[in-house]
Amino acid sequence: MTNDRQARAARAEKMRKEREKTERRQRNVISLAIVAVVVVLIGVGGWAIKNAADENATQTEVVTPRNLVDDGVPFPATGQKQANAPLVEVFADFLCPACGSFEKLSGSFLQEQAAAGTIELRFMPFSFLHNGSTNDYSRRAMNLGMCAVDEQGDAAFWKVHDALFANQPAEGGAGPDDAALIKLANDAGVTGLDSCVRTEKFVPWVDETQQKFSSEREVSGTPTVHINGKNSEARTPQELATAIAAATK
Repeated sequence: MTNDRQARAARAEKMRKEREKTERRQRNVISLAIVAVVVVLIGVGGWAIKNAADENATQTEVVTPRNLVDDGVPFPATGQKQANAPLVEVFADFLCPACGSFEKLSGSFLQEQAAAGTIELRFMPFSFLHNGSTNDYSRRAMNLGMCAVDEQGDAAFWKVHDALFANQPAEGGAGPDDAALIKLANDAGVTGLDSCVRTEKFVPWVDETQQKFSSEREVSGTPTVHINGKNSEARTPQELATAIAAATK
């Protein structure tokens, strides 16, 4: 009996040790699996953070927007363009109060003339009021317009153009932030510009073009109106109509 008890005890001890060995092996497998999952999650998280950072990194290289004509945004004509229709270029800054007043006074008139084919109308980006707000609104608003024309064409730009002037902030304070600019474009029916806005994709080009217009087109402020390449002092619809008629002859 004594030998049987000793044998049973030995077998029980052997089974206990085997269970402990199996349990240790299972714990090790689980621990390794947890470590592997954690490593993968850290890697995925790091990639996601880097990818998000890359997507929102501010653009430093000069990228030219698509769908421009001689650095300007044409107004889409719906009527038949006249053979001798003069070219009217409006150099403007979306923060410029005088530009806002000009748009309220004569913007619709020029767009109607362009739609009818009486003139060719182009918006010429001239962002120069960099110190006119506390959050660089002049550049960022112009960038929004360039994002619209680059990704969706001239009709999208003019929707954003009208919305920016209709919601023009006062100088001296903070203009709408990027989220507000994206919402403004969305409300105007132009979507999908989020990344372009947040990376300020066309700001380097906007700066380069402003310097180019200053030196080559002798533009020093806004609004500046050129008719067939010549500076015009016309600002009211009546003055513009007269100047356009003279340029059409």
